[in-house]
Parts: sequence; structure tokens; C-alpha cells
Amino acid sequence: MKRSTINDIMSEAEDMIRTHGFILPPFANWTPTEFLARKDQAKAVIETRCGWDITDYGIGRFDEMGLFLFTLRNGRLADLQNGGGMCYAEKLLISRQDQLSPMHTHVIKAEDIINRGGATLVIELCGSDDNGNFVEDRGGVVYCDGIQRPFSAGEKIELAPGESVTLMPGDWHAFWAQGGDVLIGEVSTVNDDETDNIFREPIGRFANIDEDVEPSHLLVSDYRKWLGY
Repeated sequence: MKRSTINDIMSEAEDMIRTHGFILPPFANWTPTEFLARKDQAKAVIETRCGWDITDYGIGRFDEMGLFLFTLRNGRLADLQNGGGMCYAEKLLISRQDQLSPMHTHVIKAEDIINRGGATLVIELCGSDDNGNFVEDRGGVVYCDGIQRPFSAGEKIELAPGESVTLMPGDWHAFWAQGGDVLIGEVSTVNDDETDNIFREPIGRFANIDEDVEPSHLLVSDYRKWLGY
């Protein structure tokens, strides 16, 4: 993805987020220079990879397959493993109309996916074997707003604004917006996007960046290069 495109997506996303009554935290507005100057103060933000995240999954067709994310807060895997402390995470996502987030699952993370506003969010579901591997003809059970809902393999559920689904490790899922863009909330256990996304197809989690302009804000995938974390 071109850095100029990423900068534009950030600006458009913040406008949509504000339209739905959400305000991003102050560090969202830091320039790369400000982030570098305050990196010691922001060590927890950096190490837990809070912040901007825009991906085309390395495919190069963001409008067809991609996702905007902003991690608002995130705990540490060590706390989760020890059974105490900050064991949760929260994100805002934007799925554009007909923009696919491809079939994947998580080994550790359980998550609530919430339609926070906009159009309809469509989620395609498939089950797994005892080791969490994708099984094309297996269904399962999820909970929609706390209500048990069995699903068959490949079944699609539709979430209107205010509705949610709870996905557990081994629940394979893909999603996209239908009828317009959707602002999505994600509330989950500790999130590790570098290791805990298992895709059905051999794709990457992060975009490859063409640095045609300077970044307006850093992506979480920029932190190691720019900030040394």
C-alpha cells in the first residue's frame, strides 16, 4: 500500500469514528516526531501495539480485501498466562462495503464483534477440529448478544447496528459490510496480531508499505522501525 493512501484512510476513518460519537485517544494525533520524543512515556502503548493499523493482508487490493483497525487498549500476554492483571483488549474497526476480511481464527483470543453503527455486518462462520484446524463441512455454536446460536458450515449471520457475536478460539470467520460501511467494536482477551491470526489462505497480517510520502501518523507495524520497540 502507498503511504499516501494510508494517510488518506486515517483521515477518513477518524471522520467516520467521530460521526458515530467516538473520539480516539490523544496519542492517535501524535506525529511520528512527537511519538519518537515521547516513546519512553508511551512504552506501554508501543509494547502492546495500541494505535493505527491498516492492512490489505499483503495482497495489494485494499478496497476488495482489507480492514481499518485502531487498538484502543491492550493487556499483556504474560498477565493472561498468569491469570491476572490486564487481560483484555478493545479495538475500533471499519469494514467498507463489500470489503472482505478473509477467513481466519485465533489460537488464544476470544472476541466480541459488535456492529457499532452504519450498515449491516455479515459474518461467515465455519467450525474446526479438536486442534482448531479449519473444517469446511463443520458447524458449531456462537452467542449473539448472549443468546446461543448454532451455525452450519459456511452460514452467514447478519448483525445490525447494536448487535454482536462472541467468537471463541477455533471459530473460523470472515466478514464484510453490506449496504454501506460499518463501524465495528471489538472487545477481546489480550490481542497479539503478530502471532495469533491464523488465516485459511497463505496471506500476511500486515501491509507492505510503499513510502511515497511521509507518514502522518505511525502504524503499529511502524513501531519497531521508528521507535525501536
